[in-house]
Amino acid sequence: MEKARIDWENIGFGYIKTPYRFVSDYKNGAWDEGKLTEDDKVVITECAGVLQYAQTCFEGLKAYTTQHGNIVCFRPDLNAERMHDSALRLEMPPFPQDKFVQAVREVVKANAAYVPPYGSGATLYIRPYMFGSDAVIGVKPANEYQFRIFTTPVGPYFKGGVKPIVIKVSDFDRAAPHGTGHIKAGLNYAMSLHAIVTAHKEGFAENMYLDPATRTKVEETGGANFLFVTKDGTVVTPKSDSILPSITRRSLCYVAEHYLGMKVEHREVLFSEVKDFAECGLCGTAAVISPVGKIYDHGKEICFPSGMEKMGPVIQKLYDTLTGIQMGRIEAPKGWIEVIE
Repeated sequence: MEKARIDWENIGFGYIKTPYRFVSDYKNGAWDEGKLTEDDKVVITECAGVLQYAQTCFEGLKAYTTQHGNIVCFRPDLNAERMHDSALRLEMPPFPQDKFVQAVREVVKANAAYVPPYGSGATLYIRPYMFGSDAVIGVKPANEYQFRIFTTPVGPYFKGGVKPIVIKVSDFDRAAPHGTGHIKAGLNYAMSLHAIVTAHKEGFAENMYLDPATRTKVEETGGANFLFVTKDGTVVTPKSDSILPSITRRSLCYVAEHYLGMKVEHREVLFSEVKDFAECGLCGTAAVISPVGKIYDHGKEICFPSGMEKMGPVIQKLYDTLTGIQMGRIEAPKGWIEVIE
């Protein structure tokens, strides 16, 4: 297929409209079959549940062109599962998981000309989302919902190469105990905006959020899970009921254990431990892993031995292996790669 006329090497990480999106409506207790449409406008009542009470959740995943020329998605079944859980927590009717994966297939295939070519560093970002669409004035769940998926080609997250970032320990809380931190609700990200804008103004790339109950344990950033490496080469990821279960984090842990033969621990991580780790990274869909070189803690600095020039050696191996799997250079575990065409 002939690709769209885009300067793939120089696009940024932003929105570029593609021709098709998927739309399905929930009315009278059931989801309809859904359809592809070229209409990118969402028309809802001014009293819609999403506008009044933020009843919305979303997902994020990517489509890639592999070295063999196939268009593939990475573990969309896990995005379907996580969106199902998000919907239940927000009293929304879950979109069927099998239909979620099928809808992803349809919308990617329809926009195949906008899946960047292999080697460009760019990918097709896929954004499924759901929201309450009918009028709700009392504080209660909506009766009608809309599920949509749009796509947009995006450039590499790291323009000009990967450089370790500097982050700060935030004075804000990302999520309340027993709250919604473990789901991908829009309201979580709205609450993080002031904190991230404040961090950027102070010269930091991201926030490290501690647990809101005791402020002694590492949780996550506004949009990524932490991954640490001990000095003896063990991969450690923080465990908490208010951390979003990152699909990238789960995949990296599997890669560490089964491809690289490393020890992996998923457990509570005390902030007091952080100074003793050899490497630190933030993992998520956008960048896979963003290396952290330094953490600023109210006048004190935690500097990792891996330094500020490049990824640490273990994080580099994890990054290379997972991206190799995604791009078809390394054989994937069964069920990880959904071939679109």
